[in-house]
Amino acid sequence: ATLAASCEIPVKKAIPFLNKPVDIVPGVANYYATTFVLDGDVVPVLAKVRDGRPIKLEGNEMGFAKGATTQRVQASVLSLYDSARIRFPLEKSADGFKEAPTYESVDKKIATALTAVGSKQIVLLSSTLNSPSVQTVIDEFKAKYPTFKHVTYDAISYSGILQANEASYGKRSIPSYQFDNAKVIVSFGADFLGTWISPVEYAKQFAAGRKIDEKNPTMSRHLQFESMYSMTGASADERYTHKPSELGAVLLALYAKLGGAVTAPVITDKSLTAGIEAAAKELLAAGGNAVVVCGSNDVNAQILVNAINDKIGAN
Repeated sequence: ATLAASCEIPVKKAIPFLNKPVDIVPGVANYYATTFVLDGDVVPVLAKVRDGRPIKLEGNEMGFAKGATTQRVQASVLSLYDSARIRFPLEKSADGFKEAPTYESVDKKIATALTAVGSKQIVLLSSTLNSPSVQTVIDEFKAKYPTFKHVTYDAISYSGILQANEASYGKRSIPSYQFDNAKVIVSFGADFLGTWISPVEYAKQFAAGRKIDEKNPTMSRHLQFESMYSMTGASADERYTHKPSELGAVLLALYAKLGGAVTAPVITDKSLTAGIEAAAKELLAAGGNAVVVCGSNDVNAQILVNAINDKIGAN
């Protein structure tokens, strides 16, 4: 009686559709195949949508990830309902930055500024864009304004791999790794089970290579060289540590052990030296069914990794 007298419960009204959309039944969820793309992560997903609102993301069994997702994918739905998210563009004022009242007002200011730009540089800063339609709009904009320049920046960058592959093979691209086909995997700081490039896809492949059955009587071997503890290092058969500054020396030492025409650097750590010898022996014994990966964004380190993979006949 006290609660009823002192507390007012807010009134909530359920208003039905006047003209109900054909594909919406109140309370019944629809599922849409889509793709989660953020900071290098690309995961095919199914979005559970109820009354026009996405409420859950799950992996798409028909995609390359075979129904798997990551924590980032699962948590991404929360950003849609973040009350602190920016609702309008920010514009600079005397007091700093503030929200613009409407998108239309911002469009008018930008159009006015572009009209008076003259020979000044116009720069668009964005993350890497995967949409062909957005790229087409940017190309059309560039054709209209000759001084326009599109600059892309990603917090998580793989430019080292791109530049190294361009230098080694004349093709600026990121390889498509198949860890399930590798009998020996040697990783230098590449957390391919946690954060590196496509961990959802790689985790599935790695698990397949570690499963023993009649067709696959032996599981793959995994050696990890790293400076910090990682999820991938925790799953390795053998894990060796080194200083971040020693990465180049370790790669050179491995290349020399594989028969590369380089002078092997002196490494005083006996455990690390033993790990390099063991890695070289297992890579050679794999007969091409092996792969070496590196998480460094240093171009020279990635070029060395390409040379090592060529040396062992990785295919």
